[in-house]
Amino acid sequence: MLIHQRIKVKFFLPTAVLMLGFAIGIGMFGIYSAKGHSYLMDEPASCANCHVMQEQYNSYLKSSHSKAAVCNDCHTPLGFVPKYFTKAVNGYNHSVAFTSGNFDDPIQITKRNKQIAEASCLKCHSSLFINQPGKSEPSNCLSCHQNIGH
Repeated sequence: MLIHQRIKVKFFLPTAVLMLGFAIGIGMFGIYSAKGHSYLMDEPASCANCHVMQEQYNSYLKSSHSKAAVCNDCHTPLGFVPKYFTKAVNGYNHSVAFTSGNFDDPIQITKRNKQIAEASCLKCHSSLFINQPGKSEPSNCLSCHQNIGH
């Protein structure tokens, strides 16, 4: 019985290590080929790594926002953890969508990301809503300014 257990461990352990190494290798290749490391930075060009964002990136470069903000200033919440949590969720969703080919073109903003973007408007533009009769804050910035920033 003891010999039988040794044989199982002798074959199971190398097989498990090999399978784990293969999975890590495939994952690292995927991250490398998709330029995954660039998404950890704040460089706007990384948003155009996928072809569906090229039009938005080109428009952003021509906008006044390109002189004052980067994509993450508007599309991620303040704070290290909320910012990178949002980037992780969006990165996962984007990789699934682009790998499967199941996405709208032009790309559509999700409800959560729209809320983040609208809250971001107030980070820089809250003074526009002070001293306006009956308005303490905008109800929906993007309803009128959906293409602002890019």
